[in-house]
Amino acid sequence: MKGLPDKIALFACCFTVYMLSPQWQGGIMPVLAAVILGSFLTYFDRENVVAGLTLISVICCIFLPGLTVFLPLLCYDLLFSRSQFLCFAALVPLYSLWQNAPYTLSTVTTLFLLGSVYLKYHALRQTKLKNDYNEMQDTAREMATQLKQQNQNLMEKQDYEIYIATLNERNRIAREIHDNVGHLLSSSILQVGALLAVNKDETVRGNLLVVKDTLDEAMNRIRASVHDLHEESVDLYAQVYELVKKFTFCKVDYDYDIKNSPNKKVKHAFISIVREALSNIIKHSDATHVSITFREHPALYQLMISDNGTAKEYDMDNGIGLKNITERIQALNGNINITAQDGFHIFISVPKEEEQ
Repeated sequence: MKGLPDKIALFACCFTVYMLSPQWQGGIMPVLAAVILGSFLTYFDRENVVAGLTLISVICCIFLPGLTVFLPLLCYDLLFSRSQFLCFAALVPLYSLWQNAPYTLSTVTTLFLLGSVYLKYHALRQTKLKNDYNEMQDTAREMATQLKQQNQNLMEKQDYEIYIATLNERNRIAREIHDNVGHLLSSSILQVGALLAVNKDETVRGNLLVVKDTLDEAMNRIRASVHDLHEESVDLYAQVYELVKKFTFCKVDYDYDIKNSPNKKVKHAFISIVREALSNIIKHSDATHVSITFREHPALYQLMISDNGTAKEYDMDNGIGLKNITERIQALNGNINITAQDGFHIFISVPKEEEQ
């Protein structure tokens, strides 16, 4: 309840003065009126209602002079509001009190009225300080939340940059092995072949053949390692993002939510499917918006491609592009669902066990 401790203190003071004053012989009606009106003023929050009740209280003081002693309580709620000028109406019964009551009673009532102004000012100031404090706390919590989110975003960005740097380093190593070590091995194999062509000594030829077989095996292993390094360095997000950037036919929303990168078969399949789907949209659709969504679940990966257009030549049985997409998913033991209602939608799921 608004200002309840202050109002209780004001009522106690006014009631004490009223009971000690012999002028009204302790009549109960002013006290009851003060309690009822004070309760209404405490209960209602709307300013126009408080203003009306305060004005009624002042008018009642004219007809019930003993109620004038309780003016500090009755005017408390309207003070420092937009309608506080109505409190000047209290000067009428207060002036009458000065004219008809003992000087001490009038002075004390006036002092209590001034005390009511101070108490209301102090209460409003405390409320403002409390609100400011709560606002500062809310701002601090909001800033802490934003800082935590920014730190998380920064860490995710750093992790992604480290991941990209790792992929680039793998590509660099693969190129170095292919260009340098591979070139030296190729030269050695050619030199051994030349020696075999010109040397007729069977003992030497046998040794050269062993060397040639060893170099061929080394060359094959290096090629396999380079191939694996190159395949592992393929970034699914970046590859699809490049396709999205180059797609100017209509707007594309790209949502990628995969934490653990799929194996190379799944990555190449997804990249090819997205490329084929975007190509089909250009050729066979009048879409103005496309969405590409990747999701990772505990047991599977999902790819969803949707547009808001109408397929011009949708033929699941004869469409080469759709057949290619279906065959790629079937090769991964995945599931594909294609619908052409309210736009064209491709829903694909691939189990993670296929990564073995």
